[in-house]
Amino acid sequence: MLSSHIISSKNPLSTNPTSPFSPFYPNLLPTVRSKSPNRPKISTFATVNGVSSKPTSQILNPIRKSSRFCKNPVNPFGFLPSKPNSHVLAAAAAEGGDTAADSASSGKTFQLAIVFGLWYFQNIVFNIYNKKVLNIFPFPWLLASFQLFAGSVWMLVLWSFKLQPCPKISKPFLIALLGPALFHTIGHISACVSFSKVAVSFTHVIKSAEPVFSVLFSSFLGDSYPIQVWLSILPIVFGCSLAAITEATFNFEGLSGAMISNVGFVLRNIYSKRSLQNFKEVNGLNLYGWISIISLLYLFPVAIFVEGSKWVQGYHQAIASIGNASTLYIWVLISGIFYHLYNQSSYQALDEISPLTFSVGNTMKRVVVIVASVLVFRNPVRPLNAVGSAIAIFGTFLYSQATTKKSAKKIEEGEKKD
Repeated sequence: MLSSHIISSKNPLSTNPTSPFSPFYPNLLPTVRSKSPNRPKISTFATVNGVSSKPTSQILNPIRKSSRFCKNPVNPFGFLPSKPNSHVLAAAAAEGGDTAADSASSGKTFQLAIVFGLWYFQNIVFNIYNKKVLNIFPFPWLLASFQLFAGSVWMLVLWSFKLQPCPKISKPFLIALLGPALFHTIGHISACVSFSKVAVSFTHVIKSAEPVFSVLFSSFLGDSYPIQVWLSILPIVFGCSLAAITEATFNFEGLSGAMISNVGFVLRNIYSKRSLQNFKEVNGLNLYGWISIISLLYLFPVAIFVEGSKWVQGYHQAIASIGNASTLYIWVLISGIFYHLYNQSSYQALDEISPLTFSVGNTMKRVVVIVASVLVFRNPVRPLNAVGSAIAIFGTFLYSQATTKKSAKKIEEGEKKD
């Protein structure tokens, strides 16, 4: 749309920061003077995609020729046309804007593809080597403690070398972290116990029921959900139940461990929203780093009490079964490092994408991990077990769709009130 405005600026239009041409062609719109400097100048603005290019000026009086015009790549003849040639410059602005936008979009897409690829790959590696260690060294409390230790050391290295800005620590901040860190500890150790008792695929199927506990606990605390959310949890419950009763490696400890893990992580998320709302300046990665440190302080003393007396004997048995101590050390180290890395990548992904995209990505990640674990460990999968797993994961996808629409509606209502 072309709109005319009367301006009386003494500054050259070429220095206007809103002009997309000014950084490249400073003499594109040189200063001109008429014989009657007090008479108004009428400037024509061309707007393309919301960007004002301000391409030309139509002067009411004859134009005084300037030697600078010959340097203008758009107007090499030394004068401006009697009518503004705005469509040419507008097209150039649109073409340049589209090119820059396409380039930025391609770069962001490539970056997100790398983040998602790392997230999936790191999660697969963690689950495989975590299960490998637990198969020969069935002490989930010690292994879970080491994984938190590896993450804590990783964050301390990042903060020490200033690769990640260290948050300011205060007593209220640490107190606010105690609750989320406790529930994170419960969720992590329970999942590790489940992995030690049943197949990785079965644990992940049961962990896909986490939205059910989220809706129940949140509703109990006063939140309301639309009917679509409640309907979405029905296939999750049905699918998990079908997968459980047809699981070849079914074990009650494995089932209860995965269920308790769901409760722990849901309470962590709910408690975090309530206790950490005054510390929004702390980014997700730093927050997770401090939660890992506090969780380690929670877990390791209890691990000593629960399993400590069996570690030495279990270590010798593991070495005897694997035949090489260094192999066990490498597996444990990989499980600890990749446990932290996949959580770090998930926080990075969440910072770059919408909650809906993240939820869909998380659902697909669980599918990829289940398939990878079945292929690596050759776990027997019955047809009904596969159907139940698919139904449960599909229900998780429906839940993520419904809750994202609910959040978007809340934001829209809040903006209307403002």
